[in-house]
Amino acid sequence: MNKKISIDSLLKVGEKYTGFAVSQVYYVTHQVLKLTSHLESHPKDYSSQRGLWVLLSRRKRLLIYLSANNPILYTKVLKNLGIRGLKGH
Repeated sequence: MNKKISIDSLLKVGEKYTGFAVSQVYYVTHQVLKLTSHLESHPKDYSSQRGLWVLLSRRKRLLIYLSANNPILYTKVLKNLGIRGLKGH
């Protein structure tokens, strides 16, 4: 997953918008995918499991913020990334 191409195709933003919630969701999702593949080959790496939980909770908070402030963009991000939405949203 090429982070810059994915973000650019969705919003036409450049590298200077790294604080934007959508770009943070893309970056965290990329990290989640890397950690998940690592944990498939190292299932007893508990510090990496904790790091994965931290990343998932950060992504959840960002998605909550995005769904509250811009629901249309929230649905675009979910569809583009292929992740599940929040419960009740």
